[in-house]
Amino acid sequence: MELGLIVNPIAGMGGRVGLKGTDGPEVLAKARELGAKPEAPKKTMEALKILEPLKEQLKIYTYPGVMGEQEAKTLGFKTIVLGEQKEITQDQDTEAAAKEMQELGVKLIMFAGGDGTARNIHNAIGDLTPVIGIPAGVKIHSGVYATHPKNAGNIALKYLQGETMEIKEVEVMDIDEEAFREGQVVAKLFGYLKVPHDEEMLQVMKDGTIESDGAALEGIAFRLVEEMEANPEVFYILGSGTSIRPVMEELKLPNTLLGIDIIKNKKLVAQDVNEKELLDIIGNYPAKLIVTVIGGQGYILGRGNQQLSHEVIKKVGKENIIIVATRSKLNSLEGRPLLVDTGDQETNSMFNDYLKVMVDYNTETVYKAQGL
Repeated sequence: MELGLIVNPIAGMGGRVGLKGTDGPEVLAKARELGAKPEAPKKTMEALKILEPLKEQLKIYTYPGVMGEQEAKTLGFKTIVLGEQKEITQDQDTEAAAKEMQELGVKLIMFAGGDGTARNIHNAIGDLTPVIGIPAGVKIHSGVYATHPKNAGNIALKYLQGETMEIKEVEVMDIDEEAFREGQVVAKLFGYLKVPHDEEMLQVMKDGTIESDGAALEGIAFRLVEEMEANPEVFYILGSGTSIRPVMEELKLPNTLLGIDIIKNKKLVAQDVNEKELLDIIGNYPAKLIVTVIGGQGYILGRGNQQLSHEVIKKVGKENIIIVATRSKLNSLEGRPLLVDTGDQETNSMFNDYLKVMVDYNTETVYKAQGL
């Protein structure tokens, strides 16, 4: 029973510090300068712990140090280390690891990262070996990832134990990070990877084609601005996404489409803030958080808005989170729940509930949510 394990150790580091990714050495250096901490190792450990029942039979092929050896050996798995130790890992290291594992004939490759990592895996092995992604990046548009690290482990466990699972070809998508930082989402299909399919545990590919109801979004914006007028001493934290942009347009303020802005008394306090800046600004003052839903996937927290960390959420309070989405966006979920994946189990579990969603000026609906 053989598993390949690849960890992109820098995946996700740009999220909390507001950099929207870590592609490129300059961005990585900036993330570290801002105090970014590695996210992928912890998430890899969560996935691997699910495989502990297989510890006696399972051999894990991995790469040195932070690319997987560290995590596998810490949990006591039989570990075969390939490749050479690198002080700084790069795309070609991920590709070399995947290619070598494919040539060795491992049954499954489990990898931790984001859309860039999925691209690297595809470049190396195409559709030759089944894979499953541990979600650890800032950008996760591809459908090769489980909804949560533990679910990546659960899918791997089922597949390695020989349970009957359909192997599906799933899209590998990625976006231009530079354009992303400028507020543009330019997504491109790079190919397909084979994934053991489990409808409940696999992430749905992000739907960027939903045509939102403009009148409904305008109504939502009017209502939120009225609420701001009634609460001039409250900080309003505006999450990312096109569904929130009309609020800023109504206020006649510049909008960071894919970042986090802060408003107080209808004035812009700060733009495109990271987690630390956000916490410093709101302090112990009353605050409300406005977020929307990722179409097709259902995430409201934990994808593309990692600046809204569990520390931020606890400080604001669940009761002060306002969710906005048009009916068409909710319909795109086809009954699947709203999802929360902050990396903190206690915070995630707060959202195992039915939550109010503002769908128009005078209309709210109640929709099921799930903390991962």
